[in-house]
Amino acid sequence: MTAKVGVVGAGVISTQYLDNTATYPDLEIVSVSDLIGELSEIASEKYGIPTHGTPGPDGQDIIYDNDNVEYVINITNPQAHIDVTLQAVRAGKHVWSEKPLGLNLEGAKQILDEAKAHDVYVCCAPDTVFGPGFQTVLRKIRGGEIGRPMGGLAVMQQPGPDLWHPSPEFLFQVGAGPTLDIGPYYFTALVLGLGPVVSVTAGGGKARDVRTVMSGPKAGTDFEVEVPTTVRVLLQHASGATSIVLLTFDSGLSRHGMLEFQGSEGVIVAPDPNMFHGKVVTHKGGKVVEEIEVEAAGMGRGIGLVDLVRSVKAGVRPRAHADLAYHVLEIMLSVEKAIESGKTVELTSTPPEVDPLPADWSPLKAV
Repeated sequence: MTAKVGVVGAGVISTQYLDNTATYPDLEIVSVSDLIGELSEIASEKYGIPTHGTPGPDGQDIIYDNDNVEYVINITNPQAHIDVTLQAVRAGKHVWSEKPLGLNLEGAKQILDEAKAHDVYVCCAPDTVFGPGFQTVLRKIRGGEIGRPMGGLAVMQQPGPDLWHPSPEFLFQVGAGPTLDIGPYYFTALVLGLGPVVSVTAGGGKARDVRTVMSGPKAGTDFEVEVPTTVRVLLQHASGATSIVLLTFDSGLSRHGMLEFQGSEGVIVAPDPNMFHGKVVTHKGGKVVEEIEVEAAGMGRGIGLVDLVRSVKAGVRPRAHADLAYHVLEIMLSVEKAIESGKTVELTSTPPEVDPLPADWSPLKAV
């Protein structure tokens, strides 16, 4: 029996979810809502979704008050993530939220508490780390292929999205920047591979306070930069491992998807954590001992929801449980706090270890 799903948010990223979920037999999209009614109508017509609309008055809503909706996909803007997720939880729906879980720890903690009180699960992106590319890496780490895990290295550097994005302002505002926009992919992968983080030391800042839109109809328009656009981070993991992370919108060199795990007996170079597929390379003794090109046919955004649905049916904890996203959010906010204070920040959250998916796991075959 398929799980009935409602989608809140019909913007650009919704097409990725709707394209993919249409191919996943465990899921059926039954309703879509957006503050801009035209967007939900377009999505409804394109994907054959039975009901659509905008949030209704007096609490009446085609998502939250719809008894046919069991699961909610929250793909609103980050500023609305906490509010939308809480509304869905209070309506008794399980939730899959885009990253980040929220923009503050107080609201994110409220999500965890209310989900438990209402006996529902909240899970959060990125589900790219549950794609076959990174899962191959995770199974190798857990299987002891590189010996004792000792550390991680992650790099994402670029000149900045103001060079190509037609409306890049939001990417430089509170709740974004390279830390909260790109960081979830890298920090989630490092936590899955090396375990929870206990402290964050960081430096960085802004190359300039004002940027200029360089392409599109807004070209030549200046806007203020509100957040650090370069962060250099040292993560101390509870396991004793350490990770070094560089995320920047200020680089003259473009380099994406650099993610490595060092062990006592070797190094694994992982695929870009923003992708579901890619090359997995194992090095030992200064030589490449294995190189695998991992395909991800049929997998994309939405596989985390599939795991959530299957976990609920099986009565087990979903892999992308919100306490993982809460921990990643605490890491990211601690990065900003460490830069501002110049001091190491101790973390308080400790999510449990997440088991890798089986090698033959697929969202394309109903369970």
